[in-house]
Amino acid sequence: MSGRSIRARSYQGQVAVVTGASAGLGRQFAEDLAQRGATVVGIARRRVLLDDVEATMQTHSPASTTIVCDVADEPRLLEILAKVEADLGPVDILINNAGIDRLVPIGNGDAGATREIFAVNFFAAASATWAVLPQMLARRRGTIVNVSSDAARAPEPRQAPYSGSKAALSAFTEALAHEIAGSGVHLHLLYPGWVPTAMNRSLAEAGVPEPPKSVRRTAEQVSTLLLDRMGGRRIEINATRLPQLVPVVRALAPVGYQKAMQRLAARHR
Repeated sequence: MSGRSIRARSYQGQVAVVTGASAGLGRQFAEDLAQRGATVVGIARRRVLLDDVEATMQTHSPASTTIVCDVADEPRLLEILAKVEADLGPVDILINNAGIDRLVPIGNGDAGATREIFAVNFFAAASATWAVLPQMLARRRGTIVNVSSDAARAPEPRQAPYSGSKAALSAFTEALAHEIAGSGVHLHLLYPGWVPTAMNRSLAEAGVPEPPKSVRRTAEQVSTLLLDRMGGRRIEINATRLPQLVPVVRALAPVGYQKAMQRLAARHR
């Protein structure tokens, strides 16, 4: 994937909301959108980190701000989105980036852990999408990006709730994108590859092997790709190519694929 664009696309005058904005990809998206002229509202749980993000954004976009919110708190999330529209105007860009992951192997898993992961990874993104979509359709413009994962395409052992939540998000987004085609509103699925975020590093420390270099990307690379491509005709925005082959391999060699995943699972028993 190429580096930064020679002429970066401008988002001057647009209102953007980014969830999970305190660190990792979310922080990069928020700061880069502000640098390109957008008024950005960053949402996350950690005020200390958000203060630093806000200060950085305001050097480029003085009206940008941050708000503390656990996106799993749906009433609070919807309240914030309504306030953004009331204070700044309709949301032009929504990036549902907030996500959580943890290993949930059989024996340690329960319905509570699954509900917790789905609340953040799927239901929060779905609720926010439903909240801003009507006004976007009425104005015939707007962009929603839901950040998925290659785990939706290639579910790994010990990550059933996470993989399931991202697969649900991918199906939800794609179905809506087909439904609103031609409306002037764009729904995208971002597949960022493997980025060395705190979440991914913690999984690596827990024994999840890091992927090959071909699927590793920096937050800066993924943000540049997204900001340059969102609003285009493609639903999917893929930071790497290799994971796109997984469905083909599963279809052509299902037994071999299953055996490979079962060997991966056996390593952790």
